Amino acid sequence: MKKYRCLVCDYVYDPEKGDPVGGIEPGTDFKDLPEDWICPVCGVGKDKFEEVTEKSERKSLAMFCYQCSQTAGETGCTVRGVCGKEPTVARLQDNLLFAIKGISAYLYHARELGYTDPEIDAFLERGFYSTLTNVNFDAEDFVKLALEAGHMNIRTMQLLKKAHIESYGEPTPTEVRVGSVKGPGIVATGHSMKALEELLKQTEGTGVNVYTHSELLPAHGYPGLRKYDHLVGQLGGPWFDQRDTFSKYPVAVLGTSNCVLLPKDDYRDRMFTSGVAQLPGVKHIDGYDFTPVIDKARSLPELQDEPRETVLTTGFGTSTVLSLADNIKELVESGKIRHFFVVGGCDSPKPQATYYREFVQKLPEDTVVLTLACGKYRFNDLELGDIEGVPRLIDLGQCNDAIVGIDIITALSELFGQEINELPLTFILSWMEQKAVAILWSFLSLNVKGMYLGPIIPGWMNDDILKILVENYNIKPIGDPEKDIKDILGE
Repeated sequence: MKKYRCLVCDYVYDPEKGDPVGGIEPGTDFKDLPEDWICPVCGVGKDKFEEVTEKSERKSLAMFCYQCSQTAGETGCTVRGVCGKEPTVARLQDNLLFAIKGISAYLYHARELGYTDPEIDAFLERGFYSTLTNVNFDAEDFVKLALEAGHMNIRTMQLLKKAHIESYGEPTPTEVRVGSVKGPGIVATGHSMKALEELLKQTEGTGVNVYTHSELLPAHGYPGLRKYDHLVGQLGGPWFDQRDTFSKYPVAVLGTSNCVLLPKDDYRDRMFTSGVAQLPGVKHIDGYDFTPVIDKARSLPELQDEPRETVLTTGFGTSTVLSLADNIKELVESGKIRHFFVVGGCDSPKPQATYYREFVQKLPEDTVVLTLACGKYRFNDLELGDIEGVPRLIDLGQCNDAIVGIDIITALSELFGQEINELPLTFILSWMEQKAVAILWSFLSLNVKGMYLGPIIPGWMNDDILKILVENYNIKPIGDPEKDIKDILGE
C-alpha cells in the first residue's frame, strides 16, 4: 500500500497508520478511503492528493528570501542570500517577524480597549527594521532580539490583562455549558472581548442568545461579560472545528479576530467579520454596530434545546489560583502534589496533536495541569477531580493569558524559595502560529528550561537554531506520552 501526499499542506496519508482523527483504521489503503474523506490538516478532498514516489519526495530549503531585486535567478534565494545573508540569519529573521506578529495581535486588542505602551511600539519598529535587506547579518544579535521580543510579549500580555480586568473585572471560575438553547442565536469566535461586549450590549432585550466559540470561551469568567443573561454558553470547541460547528447550527456568526477559516457555502451568507478579520464574500462590519448580525440572527430558524451535558470550567485568574497558595504549599510538602504541568498553546489539526489528550489522561493523580489557549480543547472536557480542594485541571484562559501562568509560576518560585527551573514543574507546549512563537520566546526570556514542544518542530528552525535551543534551554520535541511522563517524573 502506497502513501499519498496532500498537495495543499504536505500531510502524508500513511495506510499503515490510517487517520485516527477521521476514524480511519490502520491498514486502510488510500483508494479504499470514503469519497467524503478529507485531509485531517487542511480539509481538502482526496482529489488534492498525489502518490508519494521517490521523485516526489521534497527536500526542505535551506532558506527562502525574495524581499529584494537581487534574488538568485530573480525568483528567490534558497541556499544563501546574494547579499551574503546566511540561511540561519534568514530563518532567525523569519522567527523574529513571527514573534512580532504575535505581539501585534495582543497589542491590537489592548488598543481596542484604550491601552497602549510606547516602549513596545518602539521595539516593534526596531525589530521590523532589523529584517530589511542589508541591515543586520549577525545571527547572535537576532537571537538577542528574539529574547527581547519574548520580554516585550510579556509586557504586552500584562498590558492586555490589565485592560481586560479594568474593563470587565477579575475573572473567577465559571462553568460553561456546551450546546444550544431554544431561540435565535449568534456565535462569536476569535479573541476580541471588546467586540463581544458590544455585541452583548446590542442584543440585550432582543431575545437573541449569544454563544462563544473557541478562544472566546474565557469571556464567561469575567463578571462584566457574564452579567448578561443572554450569554448562554459555548458552541463547538477549537478554531478548526468551525466549518462543522457553523454548519450544524443555523445562527449568525461573528468572527472578531484571527482563527477564522474560509467559510463553507452553507453558512457564508450568515457570517460576518469585524476588526482585522476579513473573508471573501463575507460582509465586514467597520466599527461595532452589529445591527446586520442581529437582523440576520432574527431571520433564521430558532435553535432548539439540546442536551448540554458537556460543561467546561474557565476563569481561573491569578488571584483565584494564588488564594490556594498555602494549601498548595502544604500539599506539595506533604507529597500529595508531586508535579505541575503547563499543557497548552495552539490546538493544531495535525494528527500528532492527539498526543496532548493522551498525555493528560496518563498523568498520575498526584499531578496538577495548568492549561491555556485553544490547546486545552484536546482535554478540557476531562473530569480530573481535585487534590484536597486544588483542581487538577486549571484553565487559565486565552493564549494571551499565558501571563497568568507566568504570574503563578513566579509566585510558586517565591512560595517555595526556588528558581523556576528547580520547581516540580514542566511545560508541554503546542504551537500552530505566530502568537505561540511569541509566547515560546517569552518563556525563553525567563530562562525556562526543559520545555517539551510539538506537535512538530517549527519549520523556521534549522539544525543550527535547534542546536542553540537544545544546548542553552534543553528544548525537547514531544515523543511518546507515557515515556515523556516517566522521563519527567524520573520513574
